[in-house]
Amino acid sequence: MASELRCSEKTVRRWLHRFNRCGLEGLEDLGGQGRKRRITEAERSRIVGLVRLTPPGRLEVQPSNEMWAADESGPSEWTLDALAAAARGLGIEVSRSQVRRILLAEGVRWRRTRSWTRSKDPDFEGKGRGSSDSTPARPTARRWSAPTNSAR
Repeated sequence: MASELRCSEKTVRRWLHRFNRCGLEGLEDLGGQGRKRRITEAERSRIVGLVRLTPPGRLEVQPSNEMWAADESGPSEWTLDALAAAARGLGIEVSRSQVRRILLAEGVRWRRTRSWTRSKDPDFEGKGRGSSDSTPARPTARRWSAPTNSAR
């Protein structure tokens, strides 16, 4: 039976004993195996929900065209450390690595922050083209040629 099920004889004996002891109910998953979760599903949902919120330190343009942040000392972007600190502020004891695992399990994808800005100011002018033509983007490749045999 063990070779047909591709498991050990000990495993077969354990399942047979459970069946003899409990009948068909003994073959169901008992549950409760493994380590218990430290945080509840509701707390996990609150952590995932934090990502959708604007970070408290991010500057936003107000209708009066002034820049304003809810908390100037707060993070301007969500990082794992900032999310863990915000969760602790909500009373959820969680580590940075646990926040990472939760977000990965939920399919949350991270994007790098862009280092440029756009302005709605009509007097704002862009910097124009990229770097000048005098500075090549990459050095020209040296051509390789086979050595000549001049000793003939």
